[in-house]
Amino acid sequence: MNPRTGMSRPETSTDSCTVFYDGACPLCRREIAFYRRRAGAERIRWVDVSACAADELAPGLSRADAEARFHILDDQARLVSGGRAFARLWQALPAFRFWGRLMAQPPLVWLLEPAYRLFLKLRPGLQAVARSR
Repeated sequence: MNPRTGMSRPETSTDSCTVFYDGACPLCRREIAFYRRRAGAERIRWVDVSACAADELAPGLSRADAEARFHILDDQARLVSGGRAFARLWQALPAFRFWGRLMAQPPLVWLLEPAYRLFLKLRPGLQAVARSR
């Protein structure tokens, strides 16, 4: 029940955030599939940027940017990318909430982005390995 409106909200439509992921990337596809099987994932809107219509992207988010980096539109309509976006996703999933809150705090949040950028450099090679399997 929403205390402001007095109306109940169906569980399947209460998006806590929107996740923009590259479904053409085998690594991304596997990771997102893992998260989508977790409790609470039904509250998240999942957008495969490799297959969605342009109007499904967040305002100011291009398809090229969405395919190059992980993005989330949070529940307050803020676009977050990279390491911070992962912390936000983890906060939205009950099994990862503790880790998401922890990783969103300094100094750990400062380490997430460099770690994510390192992953982005390794991603093409890792994609090749994933595609060969």
